[in-house]
Amino acid sequence: MTESLLEDGWDVVGVDCFNRNYARREKLRNLERARSWDNFDFVPIDLADGDLYEFVAESDVVFHLASEPGVRASWGTRFETYIRNNVLATQHLLDAARAHPEKRLVYASSSSIYGQAERFPTPEDVVPAPRSPYGVTKLTAEHLCEAYGRSFGIPVAALRLFTVYGPRQRPDMAFSRLVRAALSGEPFEIYGDGRQTRDFTFVGDVVQALRDAARSPWCGIANIGGGSRRSLNDAVEIIGELLGHLRILRRPEAAGDARDTAADISVAAAAFGYRPRTSLRDGLAAMVATERVSDEAL
Repeated sequence: MTESLLEDGWDVVGVDCFNRNYARREKLRNLERARSWDNFDFVPIDLADGDLYEFVAESDVVFHLASEPGVRASWGTRFETYIRNNVLATQHLLDAARAHPEKRLVYASSSSIYGQAERFPTPEDVVPAPRSPYGVTKLTAEHLCEAYGRSFGIPVAALRLFTVYGPRQRPDMAFSRLVRAALSGEPFEIYGDGRQTRDFTFVGDVVQALRDAARSPWCGIANIGGGSRRSLNDAVEIIGELLGHLRILRRPEAAGDARDTAADISVAAAAFGYRPRTSLRDGLAAMVATERVSDEAL
């Protein structure tokens, strides 16, 4: 996202608190390209308790992509961390935006708010029923965005992102682990039978959606999906074709995981012209190419 804006001449201020969901060195490595631009500044600050008023005042658009991610890790004692980084941080940012209702905010919500949806593809008017504490916090933050928008006139676009993947993905995510396993010869763990389906959405399509939503006067909630529903087994087969045989370890289905997801993207298409352009095969090939370059650099 940041690099896309910088390439088009935007001045960008990145904010991150370097939470411990994965290694700090990985996050710093992802910042290297952005830091090579003169029109990029980075500020290490915690959204939950930092002073955000100046950032909002000096911005034309706020892209709120920060969160504590992960369905499986959100159970148990870590739930307090999810409340802090997903709910309190969002409320703090929205409170700073109250003084500047002309500033547009684009919030990255999640398909996890639906849980196991009652119909597919799933439209935005389906009643949310999250199946994990993570999904609960993302839905709560979404409701906060709506409340501040109605009460204080903040123009907010909330995009429910469906299973985002692509180069430089978080190392704990399934496709990152899948590509690394194929390259290293290590086994890849699949939770469940692998027939669970997802609306896999390439990161480049998500970036375009975020930017188009920021340019549009539209406010509301919209699904952002990849345009097709594929199984995890399909992804494993594609990686096998790209890199060779994979060793698979089967694990029991994980608590909180939805069996299937599929996005009805008609709202986003009508509101700001969203159209996914990247197939699952092309997206996974891009991940493979990036990981190979990274391995060679090491």
